[in-house]
Amino acid sequence: MNPNELSLLVVEPSDLQRKIIIKELKQQGITQVAEAKTIAEAYTSAEKHPRDLITSAMHFEDGSAIELLHKIRNNPAIADTPFMLVSSEHRRENLEEFKQSGVIALLPKPFTSTHLATAIDTTIDLLSTDELELEYFDVHEVRVLLVDDSRLARNHIKRVLNNLGLLKITEAVDGSEAIALLKDNMFDLVVTDYNMPEINGKELTRYIRSESEQSHLPILMVTSESNDTHLANILTEGVTAMCDKPFEPENVKKILYKILED
Repeated sequence: MNPNELSLLVVEPSDLQRKIIIKELKQQGITQVAEAKTIAEAYTSAEKHPRDLITSAMHFEDGSAIELLHKIRNNPAIADTPFMLVSSEHRRENLEEFKQSGVIALLPKPFTSTHLATAIDTTIDLLSTDELELEYFDVHEVRVLLVDDSRLARNHIKRVLNNLGLLKITEAVDGSEAIALLKDNMFDLVVTDYNMPEINGKELTRYIRSESEQSHLPILMVTSESNDTHLANILTEGVTAMCDKPFEPENVKKILYKILED
């Protein structure tokens, strides 16, 4: 798929900002662009004409981007639509829900051409199948335990993994459910969120490494944490690799190739 094949919906209350975004999209080769100024307009447009990508500002007179995102994710017909936030918001606590909801990118406002190009590439990766070619595994037979308390995040991660050829995915909603599954099933890979209730990703990793019969399992930790000291502490528990949210297909492919082949 090429950028000129993509169909986008730009949701932005400011006429000037919409023009700037659409101009930048055209420079990336994207010409199929619809516009919306409100949450209501955007949802109606997305429902009537499903898009390859929705790019949205944060705040509107009739609601916020997270409300639009949740409405889309709860409509089975358009639930898988990639969603990108374009906002001047930088506070972690205000962006966390977007990260947990499976957005493909969080673009700063103003964004650069490089930011936008990366987000477009991620969209194309998400819409395309690009299977891992592994020497030691049949990628279709790799047994994955996916652990995340957010259904939206699990759906996004599962979609990325499926596109990479990883089809045998068992889901757990938290660390305690994951431990129960590990006691009765064999896996080849664990992909886990860090922030979860009861038993978090760090505690799950500690259990796998010290108490389970599958202590050798490669563990990919997916986290929106930005504190370097905190991340270093997570790594000391035996995590094989770490990946940021948003969960970007190209980066994930490189990480999985390394940890499954080493």
